Amino acid sequence: MAVTLEEAPWLGWILLKALMRFAFMVANNLVAIPSYICYVIVLQPLRVLDSKRFWYIEGVMYKWLLGMVASWGWYAGYTVMEWGEDIKAISRDEAMMLVNHQATGDVCTLMMCLQDKGRVVAEMMWLMDHIFKYTNFGIVSLLHGDFFIRQGRSYRDQQLLLLKKHLENYYRSRGRKWIVLFPEGGFLRKRRETSQAFAKKNNLPFLTHVTLPRCGATKIILSTLVARQENGSPAGGDAKELGSKSKGLQWIIDTTIAYPKAEPIDIQTWILGYRKPTVTHVHYRIFPIKDVPLETDDLTNWLYQRFIEKEDLLSQFYETGAFPPSKGQKEAVSREMRLSNMWIFLIQSFAFLSGYMWYNIIQYFYYYLF
Repeated sequence: MAVTLEEAPWLGWILLKALMRFAFMVANNLVAIPSYICYVIVLQPLRVLDSKRFWYIEGVMYKWLLGMVASWGWYAGYTVMEWGEDIKAISRDEAMMLVNHQATGDVCTLMMCLQDKGRVVAEMMWLMDHIFKYTNFGIVSLLHGDFFIRQGRSYRDQQLLLLKKHLENYYRSRGRKWIVLFPEGGFLRKRRETSQAFAKKNNLPFLTHVTLPRCGATKIILSTLVARQENGSPAGGDAKELGSKSKGLQWIIDTTIAYPKAEPIDIQTWILGYRKPTVTHVHYRIFPIKDVPLETDDLTNWLYQRFIEKEDLLSQFYETGAFPPSKGQKEAVSREMRLSNMWIFLIQSFAFLSGYMWYNIIQYFYYYLF
């Protein structure tokens, strides 16, 4: 489509802004990620002497890095509105988030909306596609202990065994409390047709806004992280008793992400900011772990039901622009999530000052040794 003279200045500004944002993102990565790595290396003696304190400090730096990613979207006008139950109430307990997956921007959205939930981001483990291992952030996720899962039927059994071993070795030893999982196993646009064919073959509901979840990773996480009582039943929280001191995974947070007009944000848009300011909507529903079945067939049906409910939630959102009220509420209430501009300034300043410091330290030793 031809560009008119009236549109040319506006398009020129969009292009210039995108280039400036990209340049800042590159500079941000060049100082923040190497600084994180240098701090982790220098703090290795503390890891030996006081592992708990080491992973606490590492978690703080990890949260700051994710906060920087969140800030790229924040200053482009990509904000978050939260609906449903308030997950701050369980931020100190162990929980698993089950999230629908539409685009790469889903991860950025979660990085933003979880920043004000105490130490959740610092103590979180992500399950993500193995391709992210080879991105600029891959080394950070490897050091933090996130799990990269390879998709495909031929890899499935092997990956589930590796996941179980990873959880046993790294989840509690590194002080992790929350785990994020996208059970659909891929983006909506890539899996929708296959999921609908599977649903038709097995007499399951026809879903448009989500796909039927895969249950293997969920089962492994629950079987590994849920504490058992003496009678074998799961020891978990009660929605009426948020002060529960029981150990192990206590909550499942059914998380539904919705974009206006069903147009998801991808990572390129998040970085370059060429899309108009957009409010992404995130709905939470909390389930005590004791209400979640652990046997394979029952768990599969339970997960299917959650995604059928997501389909209904998203259908209503796309029709009305709002999620329906939670049980016991007459009217749905939304909460605007906000990032502190001062906090963003401080962590960005720390990143650039750290990058400058480490550059000079490395340069000094290089000239001294060579």
